[in-house]
Formats: sequence, C-alpha cells, structure tokens
Amino acid sequence: MGSRSYSNLLDLTSGDLPKLVRGSGKKLSRVATTPGKLFELEDESRSNVSSDAQSSVSEERMIIVGNQLPIRAHRRTDGEGGWNFSWDEDSLLLQLKNGLREDVEVLYVGSLKEAIDPSEQDDVAQTLLETFKCVPAFIPPELFSKFYHGFCKQHLWPLFHYMLPLSPDLGGRFDRSLWQAYVSVNKIFADKVMEVISPDDDFVWVHDYHLMVLPTFLRKRFNRVKLGFFLHSPFPSSEIYRTLPVRDDLLRALLNSDLIGFHTFDYARHFLSCCSRMLGISYQSKRGHIGLEYYGRTVSIKILPVGIHMHQLQSVLDLPELEAKVAELRDQFQGQTLLLGVDDMDIFKGISLKLLAFEQLLTQHPEKRGKVVLVQIANPARGRGKDVLEVQTETYATVKRINQIFGRPGYKPVVLIDTPLQFYERIAYYVSAECCLVTAVRDGMNLIPYEYIISRQGNSKLDKTLGLNPSTPKKSMLVVSEFIGCSPSLSGAIRVNPWNIDSVAEAMDSALIVSEAEKQMRHEKHYKYVSTHDVAYWARSFLQDLERACRDHVRRRCWGIGFGLGFRVIALDPSFRKLSVEHIVSAYKRTKNRAILLDYDGTMTVNSPICTSPRAENIEILKNLCRDPKNVVFVVSGKDRKTLTQWFSACETLGIAAEHGYFFRPNKNAAWDNCIPVPDFYWKQIAEPVMQLYTETTDGSFIDPKESALVWNYQYADPDFGSCQAKELLDHLESVLANEPVSVKSGQHIVEVKPQLVEWKLKFCDILKSGSTLKQLLFSLDIVLMKFMVFWVLTRA
Repeated sequence: MGSRSYSNLLDLTSGDLPKLVRGSGKKLSRVATTPGKLFELEDESRSNVSSDAQSSVSEERMIIVGNQLPIRAHRRTDGEGGWNFSWDEDSLLLQLKNGLREDVEVLYVGSLKEAIDPSEQDDVAQTLLETFKCVPAFIPPELFSKFYHGFCKQHLWPLFHYMLPLSPDLGGRFDRSLWQAYVSVNKIFADKVMEVISPDDDFVWVHDYHLMVLPTFLRKRFNRVKLGFFLHSPFPSSEIYRTLPVRDDLLRALLNSDLIGFHTFDYARHFLSCCSRMLGISYQSKRGHIGLEYYGRTVSIKILPVGIHMHQLQSVLDLPELEAKVAELRDQFQGQTLLLGVDDMDIFKGISLKLLAFEQLLTQHPEKRGKVVLVQIANPARGRGKDVLEVQTETYATVKRINQIFGRPGYKPVVLIDTPLQFYERIAYYVSAECCLVTAVRDGMNLIPYEYIISRQGNSKLDKTLGLNPSTPKKSMLVVSEFIGCSPSLSGAIRVNPWNIDSVAEAMDSALIVSEAEKQMRHEKHYKYVSTHDVAYWARSFLQDLERACRDHVRRRCWGIGFGLGFRVIALDPSFRKLSVEHIVSAYKRTKNRAILLDYDGTMTVNSPICTSPRAENIEILKNLCRDPKNVVFVVSGKDRKTLTQWFSACETLGIAAEHGYFFRPNKNAAWDNCIPVPDFYWKQIAEPVMQLYTETTDGSFIDPKESALVWNYQYADPDFGSCQAKELLDHLESVLANEPVSVKSGQHIVEVKPQLVEWKLKFCDILKSGSTLKQLLFSLDIVLMKFMVFWVLTRA
C-alpha cells in the first residue's frame, strides 16, 4: 500500500483527499525536508529492503577500502608496453589480511600511486581484479591533487595534528573547491565499492581520514550495509576540530558507520566529545563496549592500537644481508653506545627537538662525548610544501652545528641518514641501537618502537654476530613522546614531553645509565605485549566487533532521510509500523466523535531558546479543525497558561493543557482547572535559591519557573559541565527537599521539582475524569484517539 503525506490537516476535515496515481511504476526516493523529520514517499514494501542490488555471493567477504591499493606498479621495459604489478608487502591493508579467517574472501578498493592513461585503465582494472582481487579507482590527476595534496594534506592532516590555519602560511585558509574535490573522490570510491558489493553478505572496512565521507555514500545506497571505519591519525580535541567549516558533515558521515575505530582512548574521547558538543549525541558504555545512539542505530566505538606484522619482521631477521649489515654497524660503532631515531622528515616528528635534547645531553655530560652517537634516519616526507623545506633546513643546520662543536677525528656525534634504506638495513640499526628515541609532537600511532622491540629480541644468528650469550635475557630501552598513539601501550618506556628539551635530555641520560636488569625487565614486558598484539590480532578483533555491531541489521526496519551529506538512516524495531494516513482518514470518516491531542513544543514549532509563538497558518489549521462539531481538539504544551491563552486566543473551542497537563481548560470560555489541587507551593522557597546557585556557576543554564514546578535547564550550557552540575543539583535538591511532598527528577537537559503524583502520563486521565461533558463524550461512543506527534510532517510536507 502506498503511504501518503498530506500538506494540510484540512484535507482530513473536508474529505478532499489527494489522488494517488497508481500503476505508473514511478518510484520516488525517500527525502527529508527538515533534519530529523521523516517524509516517506516509497512503497511500504520497499522501505524495508536493505538494498536494491541482488545478493549473488553467499560466503562472507571483506571489502577493504583505502586511499591506495596494496599494489606496486612498474611500467614494463621490454618494449611491449603495459604494466607489471606486485603486492606491496609493507602495506597495512595487505598485512591485516592475516588476521581474518581463512574462509573470508578479501577484496581491495583503492587508487594506484602511478597515473594510468585512460586508454589503459580497462585492461589494468581487469588484470588487478582477476590477479589480485583489487578494484582500482582511477582519479583524474588534477582532481587527485586537489583531493590529496589539497584538502587531505592542507586541511585535514594539519588540523588532526593540532595545527590551526592561523595564517595563509600555516596550512592555508579553507578552500571550498578542495572540499568539493574531497567529496567527489569519495564518491568515486563509493561507486567502485557499489560495483562489487553484495550488501547482504559483505563487510566493508574503510581506512583513514582520506575517506571520511565514504560511509554516507554507501549507507545511502545500502541502508543495512555492514560498515566499519578506522582512523589511523589522531582525532583532535573539540576546541581544535570545531574550527573546521565542514565539521558537522564529517561527523555525520562517520556516524553512518556501524563501528568506528581509534588507536587510543584519547582519540575516541575527543570524537565522542565532538559528537556531544556539536551534534548533541551522547554515548553510553555497556558491558565494556562504547556506543552512540544515532537515529535508532547504535554506532559502536573500538579502541585498539594497530600492531606490526610479526612474520614479516621475523623473516627479515633471518636474512643473511641483515646479519652482514649488523656486523658492519658493530665494527663502525665499536666502543660507542648507539641511540637511534627513525622519523619522516615532517613538522610533527620532532626531529629538531630530539637533536636539541641530544646537544644538551652532550653539553651537560662531557663524559659522554666520544662514547654516545645519535643515528637519525630521516625518511622522505609524505607531504610537500614550505614547511617540509623548513624542517629539512633546520635539521641539516642543527646536525652540522652539533658535529662541529662536539665532533673530533674518529667521532661524529650525529649521523644523519636522509637517503632511502632497505627495510633490512633499518632493522639492522634497530638491532644495534641501545635505545630508540621517538619525540614526535603529534602522531597517530607510530610503529617504530614496536619494530625496535621485536628487532632487539633478535635470534641466535644475530646473537652470534654481536657476541651475545643466547641464554642471556634480551634488553631494550625506549624514550617516547607522550603525544604518540603507541605511548599508552608501552608502560615500560620513558615517556617525555618533546617540547621540554631538558626533560628529553634527562630521559636520554636515564636510558643510558639504567641497570641491565631493569633494561631486561622493560624489554620483556614490551615484547610480551607487542608479540601478542600484532596486526593480525588487531584485524581479527576489529572484525569480531564489526560482526557484533551488525548483528541486529536484519531485525531492524530502516528508512533513509536527508539530503547530501546530511543523509542518515532511521532504524526502528521490527514491530514498528509507520503512521498510515489511509487508516487514519478511514477511521476519521467513520467516527462520530474524535479527540485530537496535538503536542506543541518541538512538534507544532521547533524547539528554540526563544519563546516562539505559533504561525498564523497553524492557528488557521486549528480553527478549521475546531469548527467540526465532531472534533475535540487539545493542544498540549509545557508553557504556562498565560502564554498559551495569549497565543491561542483566536481559537474559541480549542482545549489547552498547560504545563504538561497540570492546568487545563476545554475551551476559551471555560475556567482553568488543575488535575491535582496543591494547596501550597511553599517548597519553591527552598528549591529556587539552590537552583539559583547552580545557575550562577553554570553559564548557559537558566531557571524556568512554572506555577506547578521549578525547572533548571542546562540545554545551552557546556554539555559535560552541565551534566556534571545537573547530577550535583539533583543530589542537593533531594537532600534539602527530602521531607517535602515533591519529586525531584532529571530529564533531557533539565532537573525538575514538582508536586508528587503529578505525572504527565496521568494528566489526561485526570482531565477525562474531572469533566462530565468530556467523560460522556469520550466513553459513550467509539473513539479515535489521534496524538499527532508527527504534526509537522502532516501539515508542512
């Protein structure tokens, strides 16, 4: 049966119903004309379907979506043209496959690092799909530049690392064209996923900040898509994030996922705070799982740092090339203690801060000159621009100064390696270093300490090369920034504030002088964690939580609402039935007497801090409904009776229930009555001073005095502080009013004190019992009780 929405309640009274065009076969999409207001135009039978695509694959499959495919591409040099492809063994997207069950098929969607000519794209796509199960998204070079080097690297990446665009030189001002490019690329990725997805069977796992709006496109196409998202970068505090002009769009897009993953609780806490402060969505923790209730859907939050690929690292430790490189380093730094830093050459890795701390170490401890060497491996920066050049210039100048001041023949205090190294060469430095230093000022995760710990564990061959006794416990030392994602999991590391040069220098000294037994103890603790929480464990845990988060999909009824990036899905219980206008119209015509109860606050008008009167067209609708002698119309509101009397004075026969039904009158000429007479409100003299105290200390809160109650409202206060103050106020009021005939309750952004037994669920029963005319009207004949909580939809669609 097709459902219809009416633009005016007068259609009900006049009987002039709009005609449905049947048999046309035209399907209209679900839309919403105002956020949160459902306007369903599709057939009832289609609204409960998870997707329009037919499921062709019955086995479980994981579609992994990332900015780049885990593929290396090389142009052929044999003269025949074309491309050679191979797996990128260093790609996290490829490594996480080890954590999935063997019966889970994995399909990759992403772009290639190399630009593919349009004439070759079809052949390349076919080869990648058949050989590697990869679906390439071909992005035009100009669009990709705006997307990646523009919005991702100029706006999102700096902001997520706490860098505000305070001037054009610091990241640049927000550019709407770059945002549009970002959305366009996400749409291209969504189209590629839609080409291969079987929505009823497949899981989709989206990775990182490049594809933050992708969940909206997928959810819009498939309401019940099983969708997880993991953010590999930090998520900034709300004070930083709120400066982003498209902040709400990104938050709502992420909330179209079923599971959102973060490396640390801090990142998750910042995201939850942003949802609370900007969208008014609070979270709950149930049995160890954090969830956000978003339009009937529970969006789960996953907190688990990614791990390293143990098998890959251990296989490198067995390479003969590694053994030879370790022997070379042993001879090169004979008699010296090696400190190691491995960082990308960008502004957030803190290379210059590390060098300044090492310089101070040599200044304050002259005995360490000639004995301690800092090897700094500087990987090429992933971004580009003026800031990268500044970091390079400062790094080279600092290294040159330190070597000039403290260097001597045969001793170079700082060895800077800024040329690309093979993976085994980097591991060789890990094996040889006594301490690893990570002083990034902000980093999402940083797996360097994990790689260092596993490398220091070594094997029997390396022990022989280094002249170590294989039975001797291994040792390692870590100095890590407290601002990197891996820091909370490394409880045995020396944590530092990288901005505090003195503290970092002291940490370096402590790492050098700590006892051998303590080094062994710290290493054992770290190795136990890192070896058991590898990338396979991380992927397996994420998939398990994603399956749990999607378990109720088939039991939910879903409707999509909203335009563009404001799209979201309303999920309802299977027993829910939509408001059937046909049924109401039929019942409306059959009945001889009708009671129509209309909610005012938030239904006939939008909730607002300003007291808004009803619009003239709403008044006219009410007057027309009241003209029908078969109708008894009541407006229910939390407003006081004086205000409601003034607003609805034009409606002669309209019944009004003020203060949620405590006061009522059946028509304009009748006197106001109350459902439960209260002889005295003396308790207000006790409660109001207490509320006033909390109002003065909570900006944005106010007291809403009513004749029957006192309400403290903190809707416009800071959500965290307001909630905390509300709990304190509730306890305070319950204490001082313990012996008074009142009830103290908390609601959504309110704390209310009212006489006992005044419950809004009972007020209309009291109304009916107190008036003989109404009682005879409502109990002598058949009744259709229509409480139009969707008044806006029926009258304004």
